[in-house]
Amino acid sequence: MSTSSKAKISIETGQTLTDFAKMTDSGDHQLFSLGTIWSGKSGFEPDIRPNGMVSGRNVVSPHASNDTVNIAAFTAYSKGTEHTQVATTDTITRGSGPAKAKIIAITMDCTGTLAVIPGEEGSDTTFNEIVGTAGGPPYIPVSSVAIAQVRTTVSDSTPQPITAAEIFQVVGDHTERYDFPTWETFNLGKGLNADSSAEQQSHIKLSSALDPVHTGDAYKDIYVKYYTPVFAELPRTSDFVPAEIAFSVSSTEFYNGAIASSSSALGAGAFTALLGDGITDAILTAKDQVTTVKFWPDRNKSPFILTQGGLGIGRTFPVGDQNAAAVTIAAEAASADFSS
Repeated sequence: MSTSSKAKISIETGQTLTDFAKMTDSGDHQLFSLGTIWSGKSGFEPDIRPNGMVSGRNVVSPHASNDTVNIAAFTAYSKGTEHTQVATTDTITRGSGPAKAKIIAITMDCTGTLAVIPGEEGSDTTFNEIVGTAGGPPYIPVSSVAIAQVRTTVSDSTPQPITAAEIFQVVGDHTERYDFPTWETFNLGKGLNADSSAEQQSHIKLSSALDPVHTGDAYKDIYVKYYTPVFAELPRTSDFVPAEIAFSVSSTEFYNGAIASSSSALGAGAFTALLGDGITDAILTAKDQVTTVKFWPDRNKSPFILTQGGLGIGRTFPVGDQNAAAVTIAAEAASADFSS
């Protein structure tokens, strides 16, 4: 008979900082990972910063002067640093003509400096969307952020004012924002239930794959600052229950039969902890806070379960028995199993 008589429960009692570092692309340009476990405790949550604009939309507009644009104030992330741009102007160089398409990218580099990058002229007035080709958008450096594009097709290279119709600022096509694509954050990973190695431990998953618009068909970088939990064993604990998804089935009757439907719900994790005075015990410092709990069914073996959620603690002070706490873990995601 298998029991957990030698089990062990540890809870997050501290955190170790990893400052902004580049995440690893799994190869599908959608899953990005770094580290093993990310704390979810208030003030210690992961800070995800894909390269891209943070504030400001459609910041580029026509200017009265020839080949000049206005650029409104904005902020943007590059390599984990937030840069602040004040309102300014910038100039572009048109194509040599006659009647040649040219796409010019307005960007911010990794130092926070605006840079204008010209694309290769086309042979006629036709634009295309293939990066790095004649008549197409130019590649921009990996750590740079695309702000807008100016697209010109004039009969000659004579300087003239840029029109609103020549300025393109669609997010995802001409402009890079830090929050596009959006993403889900997995502080613990999925452990043994992961579909790929990149999903086993802490990671994010973008809502769609990135496009290779940077030099060398590269993809924009994503940076993260995170805290790794430091664990301490809780003495005198028992009856651990992981946070798991439970299914329920209901049915609707109809003439001469019935049809079933199912629903699922994530249950809370739980365990019991015996207390000392019930006031100064270490576990009480985590009350009502998002905490990572690590459970080993056998303290002498490697497999463990991670659960992260708000700790609810219900204390009892009986006359003739040990003071105790019924601990619940209000998890936002199911517990994750790990073999080591």
